[in-house]
Amino acid sequence: MINVSNVSLLFSDRKLFDDVNITFTPGNCYGVIEANGAGKSTFLKILAGDIAPTTGNVSMDPHERLAVLSQNHYGFEDFTVIETVMMGHKELYDIMKEKDAIYAKEDFSDEDGVRAGELEAAFAEMGGWEAEAEASNMLQGLGLGKDLHYSYMRELIEADKIKVLLAQALFGKPDNLLLDEPTNGLDAAAIEWLSDFILNFPNTVIVVSHDRHFLNTVCTHTWLMWTSGKSSSMSVTTTSGSNPANWLLRWPLTKTLRRKRRLRNSKPSSPASQLTLLNPNKRLPVRRCWIRLPWMTFNHPPVVTHS
Repeated sequence: MINVSNVSLLFSDRKLFDDVNITFTPGNCYGVIEANGAGKSTFLKILAGDIAPTTGNVSMDPHERLAVLSQNHYGFEDFTVIETVMMGHKELYDIMKEKDAIYAKEDFSDEDGVRAGELEAAFAEMGGWEAEAEASNMLQGLGLGKDLHYSYMRELIEADKIKVLLAQALFGKPDNLLLDEPTNGLDAAAIEWLSDFILNFPNTVIVVSHDRHFLNTVCTHTWLMWTSGKSSSMSVTTTSGSNPANWLLRWPLTKTLRRKRRLRNSKPSSPASQLTLLNPNKRLPVRRCWIRLPWMTFNHPPVVTHS
């Protein structure tokens, strides 16, 4: 869970965000769409701790792990593909490297033995013995065959590097996941795999994307920011409705509805797969939502209804 309290970000000539208050909770995927320049990527950087807000703070449970999709496609050139993915879980990766360094010593001491035992226990508790297989399965799901898993990143084409960095962000079941344009550069099969992954992901996901179809598939909440002049406000309405919305659009979808819609849009390849559809000929309810324009005001937050 990520809690944003009274966050504002001011530049010399522009107020990008003002008094943002929102909580991102587990089991939900939050999609953010907006015009270029309104601050969606900057907002993710504030959540990730890469940019300090002018006021307010972003908090997370100290025992939770945050994973962010790296935008640096050339930051891991001297590492193998499988190692790059496992670096997504920094604590696990650091334990693995320290453990390997101890075992590589020629003058292995009693203290080294004690430390190695501690590392082995922590490694096993984090699922370290299954980590390489998990990384391999993710890479294969995204379309990278086993023959590439031990290649160096510098040997990969750009499209494959993007897939490796995506697997790195997803690796190790992070508690909070930030994805900035995750479908850029992906082929249709990889996007399909990523959609399935997010649909079954039990923790918190925040996605920035211009891919409306992808967002419509995976998101439980979708917001569109609006910008007016030199300011872009992000005071987001929650379900309790304590603040008026400065987003154009918000709609919540349950996981069940998302899966039903996905099944409705799929084309079964066999009679057996037809049996998995939940009444595929039945038309799903039309979602109605409120649209906030800059010149509109609300005494109460917009109410989303399903009919």
